[in-house]
Amino acid sequence: MWISTASIIISALALLPLAFVIFISFTTGWATIVQLVFRSRVLELLLNTVTLILITLPLCVLLGVALAWLTERTNLPGRRGWSLLATAPIAVPAFVHSYGWISLIPSLHGLPAAVLVSVLAYFPFIYLPVAAAFRRLDPAIEDVAQSLGLSPGAAFFRVVVPQLRLAMGGGALLVGIHLLAEYGLFAMIRFDTFTTAIFDQFQSSFSGPAANMLAGVLALCCLALLSAEVATRGTARYARVGSGSARTPPLRRLKGAWLAVALVLPALISALALGVPVFILCKWLVAGGADVWRAADLLPALEQTLLLCAVGALITTCAAMPIAWLSIRAPGPMIRIMEGCNYISSALPGIVVALALVTITIRYAQPIYQTVVTVLLAYLLMFLPRALVSLRTGIAQAPVELEDVARSLGRSPGQALRATTFRLAAPGAAAGAAMTFIAISSELTATLLLSPNGTRTLATSFWAMSSEIDYAAAAPYALIMILLSLPLTWLLYSQSKRVAGR
Repeated sequence: MWISTASIIISALALLPLAFVIFISFTTGWATIVQLVFRSRVLELLLNTVTLILITLPLCVLLGVALAWLTERTNLPGRRGWSLLATAPIAVPAFVHSYGWISLIPSLHGLPAAVLVSVLAYFPFIYLPVAAAFRRLDPAIEDVAQSLGLSPGAAFFRVVVPQLRLAMGGGALLVGIHLLAEYGLFAMIRFDTFTTAIFDQFQSSFSGPAANMLAGVLALCCLALLSAEVATRGTARYARVGSGSARTPPLRRLKGAWLAVALVLPALISALALGVPVFILCKWLVAGGADVWRAADLLPALEQTLLLCAVGALITTCAAMPIAWLSIRAPGPMIRIMEGCNYISSALPGIVVALALVTITIRYAQPIYQTVVTVLLAYLLMFLPRALVSLRTGIAQAPVELEDVARSLGRSPGQALRATTFRLAAPGAAAGAAMTFIAISSELTATLLLSPNGTRTLATSFWAMSSEIDYAAAAPYALIMILLSLPLTWLLYSQSKRVAGR
């Protein structure tokens, strides 16, 4: 079946960076591995990383679910605007978040700073899939629970939260992977993780054994996260089965003090997650004046960014569809292994993925070395989980019986799949494509190492200017990256609402 074949090919490609790490480890020798891995520095990095994840993940889940509930299930004034603002922090590169806070509070550093900035930068990865799940939930489930004597609050935690488990688990997995792979955010606030140590090693010895051994430990941490997510996923069905269609859920009426309190949360988060970096960038723009808006530099960077983002998001979302479908329709050990393969590259720093592709293309595929093909392949390996998690949630809520009915009416399996499941999974696909687009727009390391000579994106241009301590000249690029996500997210959000019939 073409779905199985495509899934196997994509999963095999996803293992290329890990194969690179294993190959380097094999050539290093066991004695050197023991010397490099079993030392106090590695234990310190492990404790820092685990502590960061254990604190940040619950905070992101709480914040993401709360905002999704407010924007999808209450009469919160300006719900659509707050929804867009809740997704926009994805557009702000993590290192811009960090630099904004460092500029505002120079003494900010260490674990508290890492948790603060990480939550503000990554909570949308929880919000987007949970909001999409809220839009597809059947309110009749809550009605039945309340008719059995449960209060609205008890019904929410007893029947609604379990229905959100798939979205919350998948989003938490994405946040955890980003915490493992992020460099710029933690380097600026002087908080050591495996990734900052790997970059330090690469800077000192380019592809030294110590960096590769740390990358191997990082891959093992990713496997641990994936195992935890699989354990919490369970085997429950999340699709609605029955006659008719799910009605639009009634909005919870918030009044008086409760409405004021409800408005404080999205307003405060928007101010912290968007207001701080935008305020700092505006200070740079004011300092630079009109001279920093050089169209001859800005327009080519914007054009190349839009092209790479659009093509990369389309390829990544399409590649995620077969794996997402199999993970829901044909779950099993082999499918879970294939699905897990696609999370490995995302847990590795972009520089490890890029160096793996550089080595492979130089040795075995020179015609695509330093071409757009290699850049798009890197984006696929790094960002496939973003589309996969959202698609998996959408497909889980599409009843398999609809495919059976379509086939009984004379449709081929492929036609039935497109006419039923893929249409119902459109909100999840839109959310995944949006997250992938925004991730590519701010990707830095792989683009710098793999792109053809002369390629300048918004992220690489910002990095070049800020590396020269010319923060005023860098400000327009960062500001455009932030603004770029707002209309995109609004369009995808509106499309997903229309497809969902809301």
